[in-house]
Amino acid sequence: MSTSYPTPYDTDHTAPVTLDRREGPSGEVVLRRHGALLQIIANGCFLMDTSDGRSERLLVDAALDALDGRPEPRVLIGGLGVGFSLAHAAANPRWGRITVVEREPAIIGWHREGPLAELSRSALADPRTEIVEADLVSYVRESADTFDALCLDIDNGPDWTVTEGNGSLYSPVGLAACHARLTPGGVLAVWSARPSANFEGTLRNAGFQSVRTEEIPVVRGVPDVVHLAVRAA
Repeated sequence: MSTSYPTPYDTDHTAPVTLDRREGPSGEVVLRRHGALLQIIANGCFLMDTSDGRSERLLVDAALDALDGRPEPRVLIGGLGVGFSLAHAAANPRWGRITVVEREPAIIGWHREGPLAELSRSALADPRTEIVEADLVSYVRESADTFDALCLDIDNGPDWTVTEGNGSLYSPVGLAACHARLTPGGVLAVWSARPSANFEGTLRNAGFQSVRTEEIPVVRGVPDVVHLAVRAA
């Protein structure tokens, strides 16, 4: 398989350099460097890079703001990615326990001892941080833990999944499991590469309240968004 995958951020003409390539639970994952950027590719599809991080930070901040000053809230971050959400959460002393669920051992390794450690080293050393190697969909359905906020950033969002099985997280059954993992008044925040009016309706049908969408403008194309919803108190 070629390692020259097009991405939305390929603005120079230097060839990307593959740093690592591994087979994971759902296929091939690749870490590559393209100029100053680190990029994660899954099964030949661009997932994310280190170019920005605004929408990942919004994912965390919007959830915290919606909790209205709850002391030391517990947050579940679904998907480690390049570490923007984790690093941003750990930089805020208002958060209590920070649990990150990531199913790709390669991605966890790249953060613990590889090139992505430069972004997440201090966050991983934070005593509030816990990394769980597990499939997020299974974890949400099977875990007995509860959280004040779920910040979910897996795949490309509810309308554009790359990995088979991820779509079930955004289904009525998956959202019911998310609802059960939240404390009363808890917040569900879902990152997406595009807005989805249908997903807003699915959230309401799943029993969530105060459903809204916040947008992050992008250089070109449709904006990244964060869908927000609240479990009734």
